[in-house]
Amino acid sequence: MSCGARTGLSIPDLTCNTEGQARSCADGCGEGTQTCAGGLWSECEVPVVTRSCSDGCGQGEERCESGAWQPCVVPLVQRDCRSVCGMGHETCRAGGVWGACDAPLPNPPVLSATVRDFSPLTHPDFEASYKTGLDTGIVENMLGEDDKPVYASLSRTQSTSGRQNFDKWYHDDPVNVSKSLPLPLLPSSTEPGLFEYDNPNFFPINGDLFGNEGRGNNFHFTLEASTRFEYRGGEVFSFSGDDDMWVFVNRRLAIDLGGLHTRLSAEIKLDEIAGPLGLERGGVYPLHFFFAERHTSASTFRIRTTIADPGSCD
Repeated sequence: MSCGARTGLSIPDLTCNTEGQARSCADGCGEGTQTCAGGLWSECEVPVVTRSCSDGCGQGEERCESGAWQPCVVPLVQRDCRSVCGMGHETCRAGGVWGACDAPLPNPPVLSATVRDFSPLTHPDFEASYKTGLDTGIVENMLGEDDKPVYASLSRTQSTSGRQNFDKWYHDDPVNVSKSLPLPLLPSSTEPGLFEYDNPNFFPINGDLFGNEGRGNNFHFTLEASTRFEYRGGEVFSFSGDDDMWVFVNRRLAIDLGGLHTRLSAEIKLDEIAGPLGLERGGVYPLHFFFAERHTSASTFRIRTTIADPGSCD
């Protein structure tokens, strides 16, 4: 390899002879000037150049400095928002992402539930040798006049023995005993406005009512609860558990997880099904859910929702 003189390279002219002399120069932002000071040419001074730009928040400005275009700067943008408890604001952050609404949030809901206990000795739908797996279509798509599920089949389904026995699941009857209990949902630690109840060992009447009947837990029960909510847009409701679970929004079936099955999950986004459910923004609607634990050896129950009762504000 030769160490001789190299040719074809442009060597910057850094020195100058006349103090205060100016000459033209350029960088990535455009034309500028350099000044002779102390025998050296100063950095190229190019006037700041600006141009309009935009992101998801709106119109802004970006500046060309030191030979390069800087990120787009958009003025702070806010818009009104509201929760069921009042008005607030949300702010658009850099990149066009809207932040969380700062409106006051409702208190975590405490649902008033009714649990009915059954014995496999007196009701054929509990601890029976039916076909396992998801059994959709057990109930009709609308609640009955008494706001209870209506059995849909004219005979029976793969996991139920017919209308007469099903009608006892959510009605007081000599074959069951019932009690009320609270079902408190807790605010999510990661998602503002989301409430959840999560119990991987859901046995709310252990040692109570008919008792455990010789088992480690009281497995054979149904649970129903209801609330009301204001539809504002964006609400979600999800359930995960076993066995049966039906969720009715505005008295219309929205989740159908009937049957004797292992843990299954379903989620509804109300905006996607508002039309079929008859929902209009600003309206207040009922939500009912009906659960059944019918077979050993596990009972799981998880609810996650942003649905909020407008009466739960401070």
